[in-house]
Amino acid sequence: MPKLLSKTLSESDKSRLIEMAWEDRTPFDVIEKSFGLSEAQVIQLMRHELKRGSFELWRKRVTGRVTKHVALRSKSVDRAYCPTQYKNK
Repeated sequence: MPKLLSKTLSESDKSRLIEMAWEDRTPFDVIEKSFGLSEAQVIQLMRHELKRGSFELWRKRVTGRVTKHVALRSKSVDRAYCPTQYKNK
């Protein structure tokens, strides 16, 4: 991971970003709005932070997944996350 990314994100931000990336319904566009990281940067961060096997499973799961890309989603889906998904309230 580039030093710039590792320095700008706190441990809690990294943890939340990884959690959002794992979530099926949270598109990369929302991650970009929240953290300012493109899909490619999220992939790079995930590659750096996860074990190799976990990263490969994640990549296999999200590659081409309709729910991870707003442009591929149905227009009837107007939210990025489930209201009960956040743990810190």
